[in-house]
Formats: sequence, structure tokens, C-alpha cells
Amino acid sequence: MKANTQILDTPTTVQKSSYDWNKSIIINKTRFLREISKVLESKNIDSLRKAVYSICSILDYPKNDKIGLLNIVKNGDTVVLKKGSLLDELKQIKEAHTIERAKYYLERLKKGISEIKTSKINDINLNRWKEYTDVITDSLWILDKRDTSGAHLGSYWGNFIPQIPHQLMRRYTKKGEWVIDTFVGSGTTLIECKRLGRNGIGIELNGYVAKQARGLIGKEKNNHNVTTEVITADSRRVNLGEILNKYRIRKVHLMIMHPPYHNIIKFSKNYSDLSNAKSVDDFVKMFSDVIDNTTPYLDKGRYLGIVIGDKYSQGKWIPLGFYIMNEVMRRNFSLKSIIVKNFEETRGKRNQKELWRYRALVGGFYIFKHEYILLFKKEGEIDAIAK
Repeated sequence: MKANTQILDTPTTVQKSSYDWNKSIIINKTRFLREISKVLESKNIDSLRKAVYSICSILDYPKNDKIGLLNIVKNGDTVVLKKGSLLDELKQIKEAHTIERAKYYLERLKKGISEIKTSKINDINLNRWKEYTDVITDSLWILDKRDTSGAHLGSYWGNFIPQIPHQLMRRYTKKGEWVIDTFVGSGTTLIECKRLGRNGIGIELNGYVAKQARGLIGKEKNNHNVTTEVITADSRRVNLGEILNKYRIRKVHLMIMHPPYHNIIKFSKNYSDLSNAKSVDDFVKMFSDVIDNTTPYLDKGRYLGIVIGDKYSQGKWIPLGFYIMNEVMRRNFSLKSIIVKNFEETRGKRNQKELWRYRALVGGFYIFKHEYILLFKKEGEIDAIAK
């Protein structure tokens, strides 16, 4: 994928509330680049290593002068970096065995300070990729607890943890782009949309749940002035084209789906509710209808994330995740990742650990401690169903 490169020619603007003073560092960009150029003139590895210490001296701004630091940002040619990452790069330069390798690292550092290099699907600066330590790239997600800050609510049965849409939006969208959640529930995805500066549309079958979600989403600050809307409708039949036309857009950039895990939790008595599907085959067919009705409005080359778990029935493991995975792959999608996310307990099993351990020993099975995040990339156009 071809990356977009942009020269950093304006000072970085920093709000006081966004600072983590222990992890971020402010540097004078012009002076920093000048010092790097001096080091690059070194004739041998020993003189280069000594010269690197002159770069380190630039990092010694007064640690306790927060007001002074903010004034530097407002008035000077500055850039904010992650201190740990920058020190790691300087250490790598000093420990290089050859002057050629050291200069290669220096040129890379120089480019990281002077240019922004992003892909077409996110805002991650690939020239500073080491700084994104909070962005998960492994396929096993061990998350101790859900984020309950801000408007997030943990009491709704079956809602997923905010870290999931947070990570997916960081990896697969840019600020200002559009996200659709076809099973919005308590509004977790749209709350994260407001936090990250993405526009969000949520579809919810249950009118009461949709109303509650609107209330929760409304409590989250809209610092990025984005649009969020919850539509009460059946995702198998909702006219997304009509909704998107209202905002003068034709396609969205990320779709997130967190359906019921068949009938593990009964969310309503509505026959259109996937949790009321009469059989696993019916559940898969109903979910496939959601895919066929909504994914035509996902832009080509963009991502679909499905969060789903398996179930037991009559002593057998029912691999719902893999059934759904196969259905999506029958369309114009390629599978990019299967992420396994842990969970320690669910509301249905709360305070019943000993009982479930006994059942597992008697029944010859293992207790569910995970669910899947299936990631797909849309490879081609899919015709929308005629309304």
C-alpha cells in the first residue's frame, strides 16, 4: 500500500489536558535537526558516538516548568515525541557497530522528526511507529478489565469492552471518517467515535435499548465535533443508502458487528432478534442477511470487524465464530486476522466459577475464556439489495 508523506512545516499545537508529562517530551525541531546534521558529518564511529551526546543535551528542558513548556509549544518551532522511544533510538545509534549503520539510523530519526508518513487507512505516523505502544498488533488480546471511564457503561448484558472499537478505529480509520455498528447495543462504539474523532452510525433493533444508548452517547464530550446517530431498525432491512445520503456520503470506512452469540442471552422477544433464531442454521442465515444488506456500503479496501464467541449445546461445542467467518469469506472479503480475546467472567457465570469447573470436569469440555475478533478486508464491490 502506497503511503502518504507530508512535510512537518508547522508547530505542533498541544492542549494542556492532553499531556502526559512523564512520557512526552517537547523539542525544538529546528535545533534538533541541525544537531542531527552535525552528527552526520562525523568521519568515524567514535566521533559520531560522542556527537550523539550533544543531541541528548537538547532533551533537558526543566521538568517542572509546565507553563514554560506550554509557552515553548505555542511560540516556537516544536514537536512532541515519546521520550522513551526517542531515547531508545539514540541508544541504538550509539551502539551501532559501523558508521554506515549509525548514519542510517540517524537519517531515519531525521525523517521521523521532519515528515509524517501515513497509510490510506489510519493516522499512524509510520516514521514514528515505535511510539504507538498502545496500539495492539498481536493476535492474542489479554485485557484485564473493561474501560469504564466517561460515558461507558458495564451493566448492559452482552456489550463488548470499549478497547475493541478503540483499537479497530485506531488501526483502520482516520479522523473524520465514518464508522457503522450494526448492533450498537449500549452505544460503546459510538462513544469511542466521539473520543477518537470519528463519525458513527449505530443500528439497534430494540427501541428501548436505542433510547438508552442515545442518552449514554450524549453524555460523552464531543471535542472533535463529529456526528453520531443511533437508528432504531433491523440491520437486515435498514436502508443505509438513505441514511448515508442524509450526510452526503456514499460509503463508510469501517464496519463493526457484535451480534448476539445466538441464544446464549435472550435480548428481546422480537422474532427479528438474532438471539431468537430457532436454530444455529437460522442464526447464520439471519446474520448473513445483515452482511448482505449493509456491507455494500463499506468502501472497497476497508475493514469489517466482527466480534463473536462460540457456544455449547447438548454437550457439543458450536463454533459460531467459524460459521460466520465462512459466510463472510463467501462474499468479496479476505480474512486478515483472527484475534482471540480473553474474558475472565460473564454476567451469566458470575459467582459460579466452582459450578462451571465441576460441570467441565463432568462433561468433558473446557470453559469458555475467549471470544473472537474476526477482521476482514473488502476486496470488491457487493451489490446492495434493492429496496
